[in-house]
Amino acid sequence: MAKLDRTTLSTLDPAIARPAYAPEALTPGIAHLSVGNFHRAHQAVYLDRLLRDADQQDWAIVGIGVVDSPAEAAKAQAMHAQDCLYSLTECPPDTATRVQVVGSIADYLYAPDDRAGAIARLADPAIRIVTLTITEGGYHTDEHGHFMLDSPAIAEDLARAVPETVFGMVAEALRLRRDSGVGPFTVLSCDNLRHNGRVARNAFIAYAAARDPELADWIAQNVTFPSSMVDRITPGTTPEDQQRLNAASGLDDAIPVFCEDFIQWVIEDRFCAGRPALERVGVQFTSDVAPYEQVKLRMLNASHSMMAYPALLMGHRIVCDAMRDPDMIDYIERFLAFDSEPLLSDPPGMSINDYGHLLLQRFRNPAIHDQLERIASDGASKFPSFLRPTVEGVLTSGGNTARLSFIMACFARYLGGQDDQGAEFAVTEPHMLDSDWDLASATDPVAILDASAFAGWGLAEHPGFVAEFTKTRSDIALKGVRATLKAILAQPEPLNGQG
Repeated sequence: MAKLDRTTLSTLDPAIARPAYAPEALTPGIAHLSVGNFHRAHQAVYLDRLLRDADQQDWAIVGIGVVDSPAEAAKAQAMHAQDCLYSLTECPPDTATRVQVVGSIADYLYAPDDRAGAIARLADPAIRIVTLTITEGGYHTDEHGHFMLDSPAIAEDLARAVPETVFGMVAEALRLRRDSGVGPFTVLSCDNLRHNGRVARNAFIAYAAARDPELADWIAQNVTFPSSMVDRITPGTTPEDQQRLNAASGLDDAIPVFCEDFIQWVIEDRFCAGRPALERVGVQFTSDVAPYEQVKLRMLNASHSMMAYPALLMGHRIVCDAMRDPDMIDYIERFLAFDSEPLLSDPPGMSINDYGHLLLQRFRNPAIHDQLERIASDGASKFPSFLRPTVEGVLTSGGNTARLSFIMACFARYLGGQDDQGAEFAVTEPHMLDSDWDLASATDPVAILDASAFAGWGLAEHPGFVAEFTKTRSDIALKGVRATLKAILAQPEPLNGQG
């Protein structure tokens, strides 16, 4: 297999697309915090396309790993060994895969090895944008939108001389920039959150205020926090995937990524220190991201969650396999048509009906062996962003809540970590509180509705929904998930088309 680094780029198989620029000539203008597979398949790809333009080559990325774990340390080591290069395999649903080497990450720092060094790099005048993929639950925000200063990770960080959280690192870098006269940078969230720019702004300013009120005022007046919507299905890469991808490409790549061929990025055009000309490569800039954000979160992300829990409980483990199940297809199609889409409006230049049809095709893509366990993980953080607006909308309209009570009942069942056939699966819920676990295991089937994931939803104000949820939990326990789903699918839809 061919070694992958800058010295071997010119010798790679011509079928592998290579950067249309000299990676060693790039200058980072963007720092990205938490360099996961999604970032490497999405933002880094857009920049890779743009950096071919000579006037944009000071907008490369410096990646900063923030999580202290063996897996993240191994990734950092691989990035250094490969000169930050990696292979990306795009997988269309019905044509051959395409392999490219991405070179837009010009440098990589592993913050746990040198927190002060990572902060100093953020304070570098060349860095004009800091982007984030820290997950939906990484913003330490409660159901009222308040930043939780009493969260253990945040409280401990505020007491440190050299902060370790994303919030602390960014706040300290901005303090250094203010004090040296360098000026601010833009903070751009790329996480799946409603109003992610507003959420990020509230979180960073609240953290800074707890540490230095004058700094918080300076951030509020000078730093921009645009919202953005990101879209590309990118599975986790298992060791088996790595072997498969490298065998197909002929590369010896320790950190390959694979993804679907669909890609979209919509960004609010507010940048205090300039921005790259990403519109040249298909990024859409707008004054209002909210309509696009709502469609993506409440259709794609919500459908993923609607699918993941019952599919796991019925014995599926891979998305494309679940989407060959007639019951699952019918269920997701009805969710989109009767629950989600009627509460949305078409954003400029986008049809939600067409988007829904495309979603089903994307989910069925046999080349994307996306793991249902990955999609189901951290449901406590995902439910408020992905499903709460639809639940509230359907409850307010007096619509049919059968599918929505079903998914919440499936989530409660999923927390037991065992499907209807007795096979176990991994349950990953890093943001569930001890009290949430107590509620999930309580003998009262309604107790889980008081968990933090559902705080503020007002479910108790709808006794009909509570009764339906109670019955659905009972049906799942007695008859299993599939039989319960079949009974729900047998119900007629309202004549007005509102679910």
